[in-house]
Amino acid sequence: MSGHSKWATIKHKKAAVDARRGKVFTKLIRELTSAARMGGGDPDSNPRLRTAVAAAKTANMPSDTIQRAIKKGTGELPGEVYEEITYEGYGAGGVAILVDVLTDNKNRTVAEIRHLFAKHGGNLGETGCVAWMFARKGLITLNTNQIDEDTLLELVLEAGGDDVKTEADAYEIVTAPEAFEDVRSTLEQKGLTFDVAEVTMMPQNTVPVEGKQAEQVLRLMEALDDQDDVRKAHANFDISDEVMAALAS
Repeated sequence: MSGHSKWATIKHKKAAVDARRGKVFTKLIRELTSAARMGGGDPDSNPRLRTAVAAAKTANMPSDTIQRAIKKGTGELPGEVYEEITYEGYGAGGVAILVDVLTDNKNRTVAEIRHLFAKHGGNLGETGCVAWMFARKGLITLNTNQIDEDTLLELVLEAGGDDVKTEADAYEIVTAPEAFEDVRSTLEQKGLTFDVAEVTMMPQNTVPVEGKQAEQVLRLMEALDDQDDVRKAHANFDISDEVMAALAS
């Protein structure tokens, strides 16, 4: 898998641990609220909300907490209004990074994001400096022990997906954003479970990094993920499985 996909898988596997510490819930509640505010409170007609609800359930968020967050978005309960902003910059080794945030104070947030970039060997850039290196795609990853590759490929293509790649013990499925829900639904109906299932910004090319630069990049990604206002962070690094596993642990 690409470095972006490997990082997404590691991040999602850490989510259950993070949730027990309450680190994930804050972000999920903001996402639920913002998704409901933008597209309505019915997950069946709001794909972004449907994805947020699925993520919240995976993190074992109580149903009443999910419903409260949705009702804050629809205006049935009072709640904060969050602004969606994307910041762009470079990490160590020239790695391109996009940072999607939900914030109620953009001056505070941009200062914190800039500090994190500088602390870990990078720099925040101007709008448009790296966005052109990414494309919006649906991404699903799952363990290879659930299904054989030929059967999976047939299911994915019939549902409108673009491609299936296999590496080690994982499949990486890529779709157009508009086909993501159909592909995910088709695979769920077959009883498959996912490590990652999201619409994301995937890099069109990757930058290999190793040694200290690899460590700086992953530490920056971890720091961004830990920042409460950050919704998602995307990057185009390519780091070996061995280095990724060692640093991520």
